[in-house]
Amino acid sequence: MSTDTKTYKFNHSMIRVKDPKESVKFYEHLGMKMIRKVEQSEAKFDLYFMGYDSSGAISSGNHFSNREGLIELTHNYGTEDDPNYKVSTGNADPYKGFGHTCISVDNIQAACQRIEDAGYKFQKKLSDGRMRSIAFVLDPDGYWVEVIGQNPVEKTEGVTTTDTKTYKMNHTMIRIKDHEKSLKFYKEVMGMELFRTSENASANFNLYFLGYPGKDGIPTTSANGVNPTAEREGLLELTWNYGTEKDADFKYHNGNDEPQGFGHICISVDDLDAACKRFEDLGVNWKKRLTDGRMKSVAFVLDPDNYWIEVIQNENLKESQHKI
Repeated sequence: MSTDTKTYKFNHSMIRVKDPKESVKFYEHLGMKMIRKVEQSEAKFDLYFMGYDSSGAISSGNHFSNREGLIELTHNYGTEDDPNYKVSTGNADPYKGFGHTCISVDNIQAACQRIEDAGYKFQKKLSDGRMRSIAFVLDPDGYWVEVIGQNPVEKTEGVTTTDTKTYKMNHTMIRIKDHEKSLKFYKEVMGMELFRTSENASANFNLYFLGYPGKDGIPTTSANGVNPTAEREGLLELTWNYGTEKDADFKYHNGNDEPQGFGHICISVDDLDAACKRFEDLGVNWKKRLTDGRMKSVAFVLDPDNYWIEVIQNENLKESQHKI
């Protein structure tokens, strides 16, 4: 058995939602399409996989396991009728951990205006604060969705049109305690490459953008100086706040302990058995091995901050017994 990390894809990020109709409607407004729906009526939950699928999308028409930048919405039956149910978005103390997903758009001013015209609320508008090149819109559950431009803001000023067919699911952000440990894990264990580092010493934090290059390599930067990785999809942003690694008692909330919200990130691999054997040989901490439980088609690895990483078979790369 062999496995090549260059074939791996950052397939999806999972978040729990209260009302799937409202959530699907929101992500469809952002230009996404429901790529796949999995109904688990016996276990009383459904999964909705949302992603960009226009003719210009990077993964257009692909099998869901052969894509990057999907968002999996998990709905547990009955939450939509429970007035007391709400998710933990990962951005409020003491449950910070998951930060946001991010889409990149052709024209950020027009895209934000279109979102606002639809009645959706913002955590941060373009005009708020000092950073005028990014915005954060709130989904129906209050999760943050960052909006960045594929073009510099000065070039799109005054342009009133935006085409959702050009949008990309650019990245998912999680906060990390120890940048050295996390970078080592995601590079050496998960096989990702570090594409960009944004150091913000005056604000005491750094950002690290990682992803899979693909077998033939994908350009990692564009001419957009503010967001040079805006043309990519399926990146992982690690946010490190200085000093957290020195606090023995400090930890982030992984979204799966109560109160729940964010669930996991997921990578698809060329050979699931071989990939899991490699992870085992590297001494990873497991949440679930392939052989555990009834679901023999998925495994879950724990990263240094106890975030869950699902591992699935890329069905385009191998006919497998592990179909999901």
